[in-house]
Amino acid sequence: MNHFGRRLMRVAGLWLFSGVLIAAPGWQAATSEQVRDALSDRTLYFGLTVQTFHASGRTLYDAGRPSWGRWRVQGDQYCSQWPPQDTWTCYDVVLSADGKRVRFVGQGNDVSNGVYDPNDR
Repeated sequence: MNHFGRRLMRVAGLWLFSGVLIAAPGWQAATSEQVRDALSDRTLYFGLTVQTFHASGRTLYDAGRPSWGRWRVQGDQYCSQWPPQDTWTCYDVVLSADGKRVRFVGQGNDVSNGVYDPNDR
């Protein structure tokens, strides 16, 4: 598991089977365009950590110590790469109907829930 995935696992507030999460009322699996729109120039909070997704493809993850990485959308998934590793890890993205939350579902059914900055957009 990459650097980003390990950090998300530590701070995620909700760990459930992904099939239940994707099918849960009020949530919808995102298309490539929706993933891009949901993340570009946006900030998400994961408990006490925060991640900002720049439209340029750079991303800043801060869990008490800032870490810069890269992100992209590939085949309806959010993908990230965190130096010094050069591998990309991808996650399904599920959006809340109220537009306030984003759920990332990784391989092995790892789940992380992000909440938008209330001052964002």
